[in-house]
Amino acid sequence: MSDFLGYEMIALLMFSSMMMSMLTGQRVFATIGFVGVVAAAVLWGNGGFEMGFSAGMKLMKWYPLLTLPLFIYMGYMLSESGIAEDLYKAFHVWFGGMPGGLAIGTIGLMVVISAMNGLSVAGMAIGASIALPELLRRGYDKIMVSGVIQAGSSLGILIPPSVVLVLYGMIARQPVSQLWLAGVFPGLLLATLFCIYIYIRCRLNPALGPALPKEERDMPMREKLKLLQAGILPFLIFFLMMGLFLMGITSLVESSAVGALGALFAAWYKGRLTKAVWNRVLEQTLGISCMFMWIILAALCFGAVFDGLGAVKAIENLLVNDIGLTPWQILIMMQLSFLVMGAFLDDTAMLVIVAPLYIPLVGKLDLGVENALIWYGVLYTITCQIAYMTPPFGYNLFLMKAMAPPDFRLIDIYRSVVPFVLIMLLGMVIIMIFPQIATWLPSQIYLRG
Repeated sequence: MSDFLGYEMIALLMFSSMMMSMLTGQRVFATIGFVGVVAAAVLWGNGGFEMGFSAGMKLMKWYPLLTLPLFIYMGYMLSESGIAEDLYKAFHVWFGGMPGGLAIGTIGLMVVISAMNGLSVAGMAIGASIALPELLRRGYDKIMVSGVIQAGSSLGILIPPSVVLVLYGMIARQPVSQLWLAGVFPGLLLATLFCIYIYIRCRLNPALGPALPKEERDMPMREKLKLLQAGILPFLIFFLMMGLFLMGITSLVESSAVGALGALFAAWYKGRLTKAVWNRVLEQTLGISCMFMWIILAALCFGAVFDGLGAVKAIENLLVNDIGLTPWQILIMMQLSFLVMGAFLDDTAMLVIVAPLYIPLVGKLDLGVENALIWYGVLYTITCQIAYMTPPFGYNLFLMKAMAPPDFRLIDIYRSVVPFVLIMLLGMVIIMIFPQIATWLPSQIYLRG
């Protein structure tokens, strides 16, 4: 086949075949894996069929893969343990006195849930079931509330232990520990920007987020401090898990096991470790873990064909030498394409589609950024956050519609995310201009070690 077509044309044919196959409604991993295996067989004959098998064997021998089901299990077990509801009561009292205080407290709750969970879906479920009814009962504007819950839940895929960053690290062959550390400050930056926006907006228009009456929040300091005890258990699990890992006492896989055991203990301590909860958590963990494994398998197979073709080098020459784009112009073009794809695809689909091309290209471009692939993992994840909230097919939009009261129209939910998407774009631009926000912490930890 390569005798009749150049490698660039073969690469273009593979991508177009993959996109056309997706229009048939097939699952992403099946489409990508099928195109990869067929292309390998056509290019290299019978030996090409072994590429899919080799990718499967590589996946099964990949020891860090154990982190995926353990972290997913931890997240779902914690979401069933009732910890979030106790935390929200504390945020209710401590932040309720300022304009938009309960909405700011909801963002704080989402940050804590993100640090225990690593998934956006669980954050949406907790926000919609706990925060949404309370915010509406307190007279908060429903459009404001919808945007707050969707934006806050998206932090789950950036703040460690992010499952999306684990997936990126496995496909990009980058240390998950460094990716987690790189996501800390960008995640807190976005959360802070959300809170600043909510405070300013509600300060200018108090009707959007009225403060709690003084009699409801007027309680002795001893009682307020007692409410903070609700945060002890989740923070203990998080710091035990991450602290042991950063001190070098446990490996990444062992830390994930510590987190899973901590979540199990939390559910037992709260009296929520019933047979029904146990079965539900195991079913959810198995389903999500299998989905991620199939996606990684398909990406490894597709990427192996691309590496064999030398397509990345050819595209680099096309963009840099033939068209004359600078490395930063190429990066911006890549991010814009991600944003367009995000309106139609989920985060894992986006990663698998572009991983064989974008990730090696970022490694080759002279961007002048230390640990460029770690930094790019953060940019990719922020783009995924935006993809969760952009019409017409953003996951969070439809989850919000499914969980919200009937009077929430889809157009209202679409309108609610606009300011938060703009804030995320601002955050991404800040991290592109100042990459040290993402790269400083991992460089300091590993330099010290």
